[in-house]
Amino acid sequence: MTENRNFEIVYDTELPGTPERVWEAVTTGTPGWMFPTDQWPDVKTVNEYPTHLVSRMDGPDGWFNQLEHVLEPLDGGRARLHYVHSGIFADNWDEQYDGASRHTEFYLHTLGQYLQHFDGKPVVFTDIQGPDASQAPDGFARLRRALGVESAVQGSPVEVELDGVGRLAGEVDFSNEHFLGLRTADALYRFFGRNAWGAPVGVTVHDFSGAGDSETTAKAWTGFLERVYQ
Repeated sequence: MTENRNFEIVYDTELPGTPERVWEAVTTGTPGWMFPTDQWPDVKTVNEYPTHLVSRMDGPDGWFNQLEHVLEPLDGGRARLHYVHSGIFADNWDEQYDGASRHTEFYLHTLGQYLQHFDGKPVVFTDIQGPDASQAPDGFARLRRALGVESAVQGSPVEVELDGVGRLAGEVDFSNEHFLGLRTADALYRFFGRNAWGAPVGVTVHDFSGAGDSETTAKAWTGFLERVYQ
């Protein structure tokens, strides 16, 4: 029997951008730090530019998914964000809540990286999923070893040559047991240890170089991941 239960994830943070820039990032700029959302069938139930935005999707049997952003200007061209993600999870509530909460922290950190380093630049977004073998308990640890950042912490410099991908030079901007962020001069690389929640590991590439090609990027990273988990 399916058990539907409400959830609410609340996150407060300061961001290196004005409310106007954050608003643009969370509406039209999502490929730069999260994933494209322009095809979402959401309704803006509150749309008070640039301080309060509520986007909601409704479905059958009372299901809904809602994102709220409340923005307050701070000195120095910064903004305070109060973020609330609410809705309903069906089945595996604890696992889904844990996964969504941890993704929220990583995505909003990446939003800050985007605003600080790449705000407004054209981006080529690529989403790559690892093979089924990456769902193993050690799946994310194997990926970190393959990237040469097994023990790297936030702020650590990175310079690696990855088979089929090429050279990555930059720094670790996020690191915990389930997520890793690498920032180079012209890209954000996000690594997701979704094996912790029964899914393959994932990689997203946000390429701001102006010369990115999603098909080429996907092919290179897919080949790399297949070699990691062969």
